[in-house]
Amino acid sequence: MNVNGIHYRTIWPRKDNPQIIEIIDQRYLPHSFIIEPLKTPGDFATAIRDMHVRGAGLIGAAAAYGMYCAALHAPLKNPEAYLQEAARKLIDTRPTAKNLSWAVARQLRAIEGISGREERIRKTYETARRVADEDADFCRRIGEHGLQLIRDISTRKKGEPVNILTHCNAGWLAFVDYGSATAPIYAAHRENIPVHVWVDETRPWNQGTKLTAWEMGQEGIAHTLIADNTGGHLMQHAMVDLVIVGSDRTTRTGDVANKIGTYLKALAAKDNNVPFYVALPSSTIDWDLRDGLREIPIENRSGDEVKYVTGLSQDNKLTTVLCGLAETPASNYAFDVTPARLVSGIITERGIAAASEGSLLQLFPEFA
Repeated sequence: MNVNGIHYRTIWPRKDNPQIIEIIDQRYLPHSFIIEPLKTPGDFATAIRDMHVRGAGLIGAAAAYGMYCAALHAPLKNPEAYLQEAARKLIDTRPTAKNLSWAVARQLRAIEGISGREERIRKTYETARRVADEDADFCRRIGEHGLQLIRDISTRKKGEPVNILTHCNAGWLAFVDYGSATAPIYAAHRENIPVHVWVDETRPWNQGTKLTAWEMGQEGIAHTLIADNTGGHLMQHAMVDLVIVGSDRTTRTGDVANKIGTYLKALAAKDNNVPFYVALPSSTIDWDLRDGLREIPIENRSGDEVKYVTGLSQDNKLTTVLCGLAETPASNYAFDVTPARLVSGIITERGIAAASEGSLLQLFPEFA
């Protein structure tokens, strides 16, 4: 998407040296736009774990490039063990996002049986590029399929702005390009359909405040930042026409794991007859899982992320402050699971499915 009118992806090989992979370091947005080079397998693990990059699709692409980097650094003696250890370290960084383990497994399959170093490097680079390109293309197609939902609401409202509520950041910053939940919004905007986005702040990392609102501003889309607990009130007063969120892992039966607080938005939407859609590329679906509440691993991050907040100080410096007492215990579950019964539909690169095994398999029969 665009940054000051210039197109960027979220991850790419450096033009003059493809052994260095560059990312947009999201920790500094929206106040600073910083490009960070990743040069070692450890750099990739740190970038994923410490939220330099985040979001399902981007984590997957970063992991794929991380395995390419591991192939570059693998020793001549017993490289397979080195690559397996690199894979384990990458997977351990963020346990909930399916795209991460999916991308690592895809790389390991790609180099299975390859003994030559140069061929292994070539294959992992080629696979990483393909993972990134597919992610961008799938998100573009998600936008095309989701556009009809917004178009229909716009028609019913006789051209009045369509009010869409988002949670967390499932924009292009969470993927390689376009985003999942934002892709239909961008598609509608390009068709000159008036849209307005309610942007949840999304504590504790404030991805809505720092990322989604910034994206909307860069694209010139009308938006309003709200506190996380405002969505229910807006729905009660008919100020939300549609909720679209992303997903970090979805079961074959349509249960959806997404940023903590998504479940509460789904409950409010159900109570107020507001359609609640989840947008995701098929790489996010875990076809081995059926019961999201019991089977999806939920990441529990440091409580310091709840107690401390980082923002711009009056002297224009990024500053981290303690909001409460340092000794106060804090729990930080990063995701929750929205049961399929609360989901109006799942927008994928192949079309929109009901949140059910049968409907998903109609779009993806190869997983039956």
